[in-house]
Amino acid sequence: MTNVSIIVLDFGSQYTQLIARRLREDHIYCEILPYYTKAEEIKAKNPKGIILSGGPSSVYSENAYEVDQEVYAMGIPVLGICYGMQRIAVDFSGSVVRSNHHEYGKAELTIVEPEHCSPLLKDCEDGRVVWMSHSDRVDVIPEGFKPIAVSANSPYAAIANEEKNVYAMQYHPEVQHSEEGYLMLRNFAKNICGVTEKWKMEHFLKEQIRIIREKVGTGKVLCGLSGGVDSSVVAAMLYEAIGDQLIPVFVDNGLLRKGEREQVEQIFKLNLKAPLVVADASELFLGRLAGISDPEKKRKIIGHTFIEVFEAEAKKHDGIKFLAQGTLYPDVIESISVNGPSEVIKSHHNVGGLPDWMDFELIEPLRELFKDEVRKIGLELGLPESMINRHPFPGPGLAIRIMGDVNKPDLDLLREADVILLDELKASGYYAKTWQAFAVLLNVKSVGVMGDNRTYDNTVCVRVVEAVDGMTATFAHLPHDLLERISRRIINEVDGINRVVYDISSKPPATIEWE
Repeated sequence: MTNVSIIVLDFGSQYTQLIARRLREDHIYCEILPYYTKAEEIKAKNPKGIILSGGPSSVYSENAYEVDQEVYAMGIPVLGICYGMQRIAVDFSGSVVRSNHHEYGKAELTIVEPEHCSPLLKDCEDGRVVWMSHSDRVDVIPEGFKPIAVSANSPYAAIANEEKNVYAMQYHPEVQHSEEGYLMLRNFAKNICGVTEKWKMEHFLKEQIRIIREKVGTGKVLCGLSGGVDSSVVAAMLYEAIGDQLIPVFVDNGLLRKGEREQVEQIFKLNLKAPLVVADASELFLGRLAGISDPEKKRKIIGHTFIEVFEAEAKKHDGIKFLAQGTLYPDVIESISVNGPSEVIKSHHNVGGLPDWMDFELIEPLRELFKDEVRKIGLELGLPESMINRHPFPGPGLAIRIMGDVNKPDLDLLREADVILLDELKASGYYAKTWQAFAVLLNVKSVGVMGDNRTYDNTVCVRVVEAVDGMTATFAHLPHDLLERISRRIINEVDGINRVVYDISSKPPATIEWE
């Protein structure tokens, strides 16, 4: 997509992705780029506004992250958030110092001259709560700027230079704790930047189908199908765009959940007309994973093996020029390091292009979307809700839900525990209320008692989280009687497990998957 309404330059804040989420929820198309992106590259996307995100660094540190100064000369509005505000203050000859009173958490925002407030704060109520998270503060605002809001510890909670169309906030409007933050972001995009076009899923779908047809021409596309939401939506999009030129391939890598291969074949048969090719490569995958316990090595082995299997399948068909993948925006964000601001959280097996020895071109029609947006696309394509509302399942499968070495006995053990968890969640109605649920085999043994006998068996961890797009998540507050039932069934019905624990960590600081 060439034209982007708002560009967010990422300085490494844990909240950066939420800026894009809030704008997209308002039907405003937004993309995140690294802070060091050159002005020429930004111009090529024809944005109507730029947002500088927060970040963990200090503007006065030796290697402070800087923005291309030409960004300010582009003639379009700029909004700085937290570090972005401090960056603007320094770039326009103001000053930033270490704060004597650090401000973390909720603060009450007082609007300066509410009867003549800035367009950034239009329709916002005075005295609303915002979320602060900073240890530096703007000490002297640049010439031409004025304070437009204050808090108890921030005489410059928000500032503006309306002549230059540059605005800045010390707080984070993108987080839910900022009561009218969504309105402030909307004001910036619509009132200040003049964004009028509404970005909708049906528009995105039509545009992607046009792009796919144009790119593929008379060639054929190999599409890896996992049975999950992302790959199923990609396959449906491709079939809509190119029909029989699509060759969907399902790889049984031996790392699937119980009955998953049969479920995929059935769902595909009923809902997608293209014939499904099934490649059983479980022995190949498990052989290569033998003795490997490092999670990054597991992911890379699985990713490379997937590509090899696809290439072998491609050689059986004439005219295949493209490989389609269900890469999502969070996959891209989590896999990219921008020199410090965003550490690589984990490598995703379908991010980062293809090996040099492969002849395929990549097609990734969902690369700009979050998971909930992909689900909307699936419904637009007529896919059943039972498929669309499936919980996310990682590309590396159960390999990253087994701590340590991956082998068939452990996989079988985990499958049995996992299916009990999912069955109980569905029966109780909590499957539909949560984002993702799974069991993790910890490869930690502990003493137990079954009957009158001592046991020394495995521990399984149950992980159930609530989220909107997977970028942040909180553990699900499941009823104790449900947790007790899940635990009792797993211990009673799965030989080799004598202890079940529940993961009560959130993301961040943890990730959703354990590896």
